Amino acid sequence: MQNQFYSSSNLEIFPVSTATDLSLPVITAGISAGFPSPAMDFIDVSIDLNKQLIKHPSSTFYGRVKGYSMKDVGIHDGDLLVIDKSLSPKNNQITVCYVDGDFTIKRISVNDGYCWLLPENKDYKPIKITEDNDFQVWGVVTHVIKSL
Repeated sequence: MQNQFYSSSNLEIFPVSTATDLSLPVITAGISAGFPSPAMDFIDVSIDLNKQLIKHPSSTFYGRVKGYSMKDVGIHDGDLLVIDKSLSPKNNQITVCYVDGDFTIKRISVNDGYCWLLPENKDYKPIKITEDNDFQVWGVVTHVIKSL
């Protein structure tokens, strides 16, 4: 992994590098969960995950999740996020936010003039953003990469 850009109790952030080109074979016909497909013998298409996952290299970062506040949407401790800082956040998107000196991953919700950061785990409480908070939407989560 590249040099760490930032680390907190909720997230580690790393810059991306698209300097390398790594094209890997891809199965375009879909993958059967039943019997193997004879099409597997004819793989000739490849993709580069840098080009597939990173649309704005100069404003994209990786973030390693620490914690369980987003587990109900499939974002777990240790998962790797692709975070694009160039995107404008939309209501109900999953974002990385800077709140009072720390980063957090939450669903952003704007209702009745208030901004809320919503966890996706009933064990965590929503965070209401007020004018007293040092707050910034740092980036929009575009992909989650996980180990099985």
